[in-house]
Amino acid sequence: MTSPLWRRLAPAAVLLAGLALFLLLDLERYLSFEMLSRHHAVLGAWVANHAALAGLLYLAAYILVVAFSLPIAILMTPLGGFLFGVTVGTALSVIGATLGAAAVFLAARTAFYDLFHARAGATLKRLEDGFRRDSFSYLLFLRLVPAFPFWLVNIVPALLGMKLAPYVLATAIGVVPGAVVYSSLGAGLGSLIERGERPNFAIVFDWEILLPLLGLAILALVPVLYTRLRGGKASP
Repeated sequence: MTSPLWRRLAPAAVLLAGLALFLLLDLERYLSFEMLSRHHAVLGAWVANHAALAGLLYLAAYILVVAFSLPIAILMTPLGGFLFGVTVGTALSVIGATLGAAAVFLAARTAFYDLFHARAGATLKRLEDGFRRDSFSYLLFLRLVPAFPFWLVNIVPALLGMKLAPYVLATAIGVVPGAVVYSSLGAGLGSLIERGERPNFAIVFDWEILLPLLGLAILALVPVLYTRLRGGKASP
């Protein structure tokens, strides 16, 4: 039995309402690099004394930031590196990003999949079929290339019929390189703050980092290319 429309729209409505409330209340001013600069010493000391609780709170905050698509996501991974070090910060960031992205995926699939496909034409149907065949490789490619907005990549696979398990796995793998880069940047935030400098949040677009990420992204498409070539050779 088909769920009522309001029930299918409710998860997406909650996430959109959270984003709207964040913007209307201008909460970004409380969650900025400037605010971190003022309170980094107190924050660092509190985390040192309450490591387990701090880790859980950070993870919960990361999930909410990604789920609500808040415009402070770029600060979260460096913050994890600053508070917990590169290894733990990266691990918490990957878990938080993956769970938050899964929440968006499920909300988008529940609310918009049927509506989207009711209006989709034959061309889009062929696109969906092609995406589904190699959805893991395609999503891994999209996660590895930093040019694609994270929030958009959370939604598109849901509309194209990707299953949750490969979505979660591809997301978890795909965000690791970027998480390592930004956690490493965050681990040096204390020194930057003391010198009165700002971190380079666009570091992922520096060629020495971008080129390896693009290389990994291309490798993610190798199975797709192999399947296509093999299929072509098998054809009469």
